[in-house]
Amino acid sequence: MKNPVFVVPEARRALKALGEAVVTTAGQGGVTVGLLDLVYLRASQINGCSICLDMHARDAKKVGESDERIAAVAAWRDTPYFTEAERAALALTEAVTRLPDRSDPVPDDVYAEAAKHYDEQTLAALILAIAYVNAWNRINATTRQVVSTA
Repeated sequence: MKNPVFVVPEARRALKALGEAVVTTAGQGGVTVGLLDLVYLRASQINGCSICLDMHARDAKKVGESDERIAAVAAWRDTPYFTEAERAALALTEAVTRLPDRSDPVPDDVYAEAAKHYDEQTLAALILAIAYVNAWNRINATTRQVVSTA
């Protein structure tokens, strides 16, 4: 089928508004658009969403993220390219994206580390950003949306 957000345009508008609110709020808390793209990229890697993988890698590059950081985001724990705050955001991304993989979906230490680096409003924006990209990933993967080569 075609992408459900085009079948239900109100849903597309709602998702777009959520994405805009996340960028604005996270940015006010010092989270760069580049970090949001890396968060989106990491969740999309886990979920196997080809459209989001392609888009967010390109978007990250456009806003100045290095090839090294883009390529290494899947192995962020074992590379020198990320700050402690960015690592906390990526750990939170993985936990929220993999909710059913553990009995304690978002361990207290993961949440506490993120809360150490981000104030409540920024942390809320990060959680919403992760939910936002997971929604897109699930919509695209469910309906087998693929990257356009045109």
